[in-house]
Amino acid sequence: MKSIVMTAVAVAALAAAGMANAAGEEDAKKAGCLNCHAVDAKKMGPAFKEVSVKFKGKKDTDVVAAIKAAKPHASSKASDDDLKGISAWILTLK
Repeated sequence: MKSIVMTAVAVAALAAAGMANAAGEEDAKKAGCLNCHAVDAKKMGPAFKEVSVKFKGKKDTDVVAAIKAAKPHASSKASDDDLKGISAWILTLK
């Protein structure tokens, strides 16, 4: 019985993480991030996978700070919550 409950909790956590990742990708699309960035290829800005490697082991708040500090992002209209979701999504990319 205990293993069934633990399995159910693990499945729920994975599903929630998957939904959060999808939301982060959707926020990136909405905010226009994909105009200058691609997931796996350099455009005007670095590929999101490259950013993920650069920030490996760091928190999503570190990525948010870097996004806000980057000069080209000054005109971004993404909210702080959107940036957190986008950053969390970027960190899941491999």
